[in-house]
Amino acid sequence: MLKHKCLSILFLLLFLIGCATERPVGKTEAEILYKEAKDLIADQRYLLATERLNTIRQQYPYSFYATHAELMQADILFMQENFVESAASYILFKDFHPKHKKLSYVLLRIADSFYYQLPDTYDRDLAPGHEAIKYYQELTRIFRKSKHVKEANKRIIEIKTMIRKKEQYIADFYYKTEVFDSARFRYLNILKTFKKKSLRDHSMIRVLESSASLEKPKECASFYRKYKRKVTSKNMEKLKSAYLSCKKL
Repeated sequence: MLKHKCLSILFLLLFLIGCATERPVGKTEAEILYKEAKDLIADQRYLLATERLNTIRQQYPYSFYATHAELMQADILFMQENFVESAASYILFKDFHPKHKKLSYVLLRIADSFYYQLPDTYDRDLAPGHEAIKYYQELTRIFRKSKHVKEANKRIIEIKTMIRKKEQYIADFYYKTEVFDSARFRYLNILKTFKKKSLRDHSMIRVLESSASLEKPKECASFYRKYKRKVTSKNMEKLKSAYLSCKKL
């Protein structure tokens, strides 16, 4: 019985020793903690990694690894898809370390954090898209040779397309529901903001049609004189037809 008990204790000790993990090698405790955090992140053990990073920042605030710990904490939030929090963390890092050697990466991650907050469809809130564009453009302006520039430009185009579609969606909604003053305001804003020819033609025609519905023939005539030189030839007849509606008033 005693022999059996001793063997059980021995197996338990061997099991515990086998499960024990040796700490990484480092010159300082801060370095060891940082390496442990990296290993934990690789295993997707984000909570434990965050604990190690917090220890570095709290107990070794002037260590070489304290700044690295700040950035790594933002990375953990990004990997966990907590994009609102990761955007705030990266922005805070950028503000405190404006000349950091990884600034291009930080700008990319700020922009990405906003990009991944975008809805699946353009008819919902696109406010994060405007923020994403701002930081993608900052990245492409400051780091023109960065490997991230191509992807940043691609996403800028993607977000701008969503914004353009939403502006047309709102303007068309007002027009279809016969709120013509709001519709005309939106179409005029589209003409100030966007360059896509098909959208501009559509907006110019709708400005005249909205003016006719608002019974403002003088304004309609003024818009016609302005737009007849700008509308594409294939849509000229539609513009004339909208103008004729004004003349009948």
